[in-house]
Amino acid sequence: MWQPATERLQHFQTMLKTKLNVLTLRKEPLPTVIFHEPEAIELCTTTPLMKTRAHTGCKVTYLGKVSTTGMQFLSGCTEKPVIELWKKHTLAREDVFPANALLEIRPFQVWLHHLDLKGEATVHMDTFQVARIAYCTADHNVSPNIFAWVYREINDDLSYQMDCHAVECESKLEAKKLAHAMMEAFKKTFHSMKSDGRIHRNSSSEEVSHEFESDDG
Repeated sequence: MWQPATERLQHFQTMLKTKLNVLTLRKEPLPTVIFHEPEAIELCTTTPLMKTRAHTGCKVTYLGKVSTTGMQFLSGCTEKPVIELWKKHTLAREDVFPANALLEIRPFQVWLHHLDLKGEATVHMDTFQVARIAYCTADHNVSPNIFAWVYREINDDLSYQMDCHAVECESKLEAKKLAHAMMEAFKKTFHSMKSDGRIHRNSSSEEVSHEFESDDG
């Protein structure tokens, strides 16, 4: 049946309003908002709680460091520097030195965490690159509990010096364990440097690690 244009337009507007009303009625309800009383709200810090990292390593007494000379490090080369460091500590005339550091030997680095008076690790830490350690040993006449290593320290002017570092362990066995751990760290560092091309392919870990010494007892 034919309808005038005005009637058809009114009919279309009526149908459109009806559909809009239906769409409005079928719209999903808004989520219920519950307002809490101020007394029921517990305020808390927005800073995430950080768990303190438990350091793994060996508790030691760091005796310090002393410069040493030479480029060839053979058995007994750390004896003189260790005696010098040992005498400085024995001047206090104490029978037992409390542990003041935690020595942690990792595949590519050695971490020396300094401890506070409560025996807890502080933020102060000395880092040694395994690739720059020229020699290490746990064989010393002055004390079988001492573990020492010779480290190539790079100065600000790019010159370097060889420093002997020493720590006193709780026992001879602990000193031996540190020497073996250092050897394993050196081997891993060597293989990584060899695969990266920083060491000639024809070099072997035995040839490079002849400078290292560990006391097997």
